[in-house]
Amino acid sequence: MAFHTVSSNTGPDDLKVYNTLTRTKETFVPLDGRRVKIYACGPTVYDYAHIGNLRTYVFEDVLRRTLELKGYEVFHIMNVTDVGHLTSDADTGEDRVEMSASRRGESAWKTAEFFAEAFFKDIGTLNIKRPHVFPRATQHISEMIELVQRLERKGFTYVTSDGVYFDTSRFENYGELTGQEAETLLPGARIEPNPEKRNPRDFALWKLTPSGVARQMEWDSPWGRGFPGWHIECSSMAMKYLGDTMDIHCGGVDHMPIHHTNEIAQSEAATGKEFVRHWFHCNHMIVEGERMAKSLGNFITLSEVVAKEYPTQALRLTYLTSHYRSQQNFTWRSLDASQKNWESLVGVLQRVALAGGEDDAGLDELIESTRLRFLDAIYDDLNTPKALAAVFTFVKEVNKLLAERGVGRKGAQRISNLLVELDQILGLGLNEAIEDRRIPGEILDMIVRREEARRNGEYGVADDIRAELGKRGYIVEDTLEGPLVKRVPKPP
Repeated sequence: MAFHTVSSNTGPDDLKVYNTLTRTKETFVPLDGRRVKIYACGPTVYDYAHIGNLRTYVFEDVLRRTLELKGYEVFHIMNVTDVGHLTSDADTGEDRVEMSASRRGESAWKTAEFFAEAFFKDIGTLNIKRPHVFPRATQHISEMIELVQRLERKGFTYVTSDGVYFDTSRFENYGELTGQEAETLLPGARIEPNPEKRNPRDFALWKLTPSGVARQMEWDSPWGRGFPGWHIECSSMAMKYLGDTMDIHCGGVDHMPIHHTNEIAQSEAATGKEFVRHWFHCNHMIVEGERMAKSLGNFITLSEVVAKEYPTQALRLTYLTSHYRSQQNFTWRSLDASQKNWESLVGVLQRVALAGGEDDAGLDELIESTRLRFLDAIYDDLNTPKALAAVFTFVKEVNKLLAERGVGRKGAQRISNLLVELDQILGLGLNEAIEDRRIPGEILDMIVRREEARRNGEYGVADDIRAELGKRGYIVEDTLEGPLVKRVPKPP
């Protein structure tokens, strides 16, 4: 059962993105004209998302922003797993949400709602565009039961004492996504195998509640009272909102060998159609050279970054310094560097706002070459490190112009417009930052007068103006590129 075909027609403005399924960079061509259907594996809401989880969502956001900038109409779905995700990929262990609820001494429903809201807050803080629909597993149980019944009618299932399982031996291309032989895909190698499974890699579609066990989240089904398997949730919700075949399915690389492999098997077995045309996977983030884990004390959440008084734009910028398919090593030093780079972006926008020169010679070429280098990088598999290099080279050249001869008002506006335009993809919130740090006109006039006094050697006048600015709540830092203005932080 092979469905996929690769587009061979490419051009300089085509978006090329790596497809995990074919293990090649492909020119992206939607199934339906200008409409793009995207499904992203969302959070299992039993704990806060850590910064490694959030990295995946940021790059999915960059992908969406890139598609939208190219004029595509994107329909973006992200599920919320609030039931059925067990502690083992081998369909054993406790439900993560119910286990977390027990630790917290509250209901599973309340726990799921609390951590779902925490996730929504995190993605908003990181300026991630909100998906158009956030389907929750607990609200789509009937769709999941119906999908299992379809598979049952087609002979892909069997029933054991603990649930309904998918028979992977009946699906010809099982494991195609990973490029490995199906026999090597054995979930939970250290877990005691279920002796009732026909094959170790078979997976649960519906789990039956064990006798004598009281679960908070369970439903009646044709096979008995229980709850859905984690994998069936994504397939049923994806197909409800996006149809049998979607353009792009996103997720972390850790989902590829088991979860996404199982999604393909059950979906294509049910429909006989290609489930996903393009698979997009983001690689892991490690911390100071080690995997992230609570047991290692390096499980970092967004709230911890904020508590250390880093701007959240610095974290998003940190993510963009590595390619999404590369493993990224997070360090606090790298976040420090990103904070400085963020301040340099805001700083150049402030300085061009004070521009008073007349000569814009060479600016046309600088702006156009920067735009082309940026887009060439983004359209080549979302190469954000290379795109950022184009941005910061531009910032360096603009600062040089400001220091040497200044730029005119029209030129200053065009510089600002370009950075805000490119930020439609980077998502660093430059436009909002400009508004947040916008300097009142009377303060700008004072700064211009101070610069004129300094150029004329009237340093006493310049010092008086600086002192008056301080009284009005503004600090002026004199840099080689020109003055940088900041509001005096208000006491807490």
